[in-house]
Amino acid sequence: MTNKYAYIRVSSKDQNIDRQVEAMRNIGILEKNMYIDRQSGKNFNRKKYQSLLKKLNSNDELYIKSIDRLGRDYDEIQEQWRYLTKVKNIDIIVLDLPLLDTRNQVNGITGKFIADLVLQILSYVAQVERENIKQRQAEGIRIAKEKGVQLGRPPLPIPKEFDEIYQLWKNNKISKREGARLLHTNHNTLTKWIKKHEKNYKL
Repeated sequence: MTNKYAYIRVSSKDQNIDRQVEAMRNIGILEKNMYIDRQSGKNFNRKKYQSLLKKLNSNDELYIKSIDRLGRDYDEIQEQWRYLTKVKNIDIIVLDLPLLDTRNQVNGITGKFIADLVLQILSYVAQVERENIKQRQAEGIRIAKEKGVQLGRPPLPIPKEFDEIYQLWKNNKISKREGARLLHTNHNTLTKWIKKHEKNYKL
């Protein structure tokens, strides 16, 4: 007997699942067979997804609204897809992308084979896009630096009490961590202030 299950995911508890749930109802999947996670898709360590894996048997069908509901990383998606289709021996149907329907057969070519190819292409496209984003970011940073744009958070202003604390630290009367506490900052920030002060003093 073929059982039909749905996997539904949103990235956070306050996001709406109605669209995905309605899509599953429209194809006749019972709510008791809908497994819903409200967490990031960065990996597959999700409570309801892991419960679903235990429930799936050979020849069952798993429905997903779109491929990004399964996960975000295409390399991990491919690995999980192979596990579901080859080890668990189930069919997967992605509603928003008919090519990702392992039940299909086109001119003697199985849907599982077609889906594998599509996933490889999607993985390649995603990888190229990640590399393009990194390249654009690097170029943007380079151009900004050439224009003298200050990147990152602006440095904290040195408080007026710094000179007094600096002298106490310089004379070994307090530690650097104690000095940072008195100035309501952290050890690293105080170290930067000291270096800046001593550099200016030498000038």
